[in-house]
Amino acid sequence: MREPLAAVPTLDAIARESGLSKGGVMHQFRTKQAVLRALLERQIAHFKEFTSRYMEKARETSAQPELTAQIATVREASMQPNSAALSLLAAIVEDPNLMALPREVDGGTVRAIKAEASDPDLALLRWTAARGLLLSELLGMSPLSKAEHQRLFDRLLDDSQWSALEKRSKPRAVKAGAASSAKTATARKRA
Repeated sequence: MREPLAAVPTLDAIARESGLSKGGVMHQFRTKQAVLRALLERQIAHFKEFTSRYMEKARETSAQPELTAQIATVREASMQPNSAALSLLAAIVEDPNLMALPREVDGGTVRAIKAEASDPDLALLRWTAARGLLLSELLGMSPLSKAEHQRLFDRLLDDSQWSALEKRSKPRAVKAGAASSAKTATARKRA
């Protein structure tokens, strides 16, 4: 079972965790919000780097490498110790403006996923399902075992599990024979 949602960290707790004195933290960051923003930026940079490394592998194995890399990154985040993430969630509740940066990053992710997908809606459903697994685990709400959790991530990552459900976003070309049959039928109706 995961630890409960952490309280917004105090500067003393941040100093203790970082191994710095409170004065050292205050010298580096003038406010607690500045510390929290730096932590958030560090988390984003860490997972952006993971996504970039995974993207190389995904380009070789997936028709949708951006989606695959993003789901793999969410899976990686779900396997990390969550004390920093929980503290950041608590801080975001206190100051919703901290969400501007992750929202901007996610906007770019959504655009990249849509751009490569033959069915953008299905691709976004897979990505948001992965994020739902992460958040339910992070918030201690998931009734799933670790094995079930990982099996669901495996399925979200497996393009072959989804190809039958894909709807093509571009209209398919009508076969020549079917087009002329349709024209003939329309001409007969008019006559």
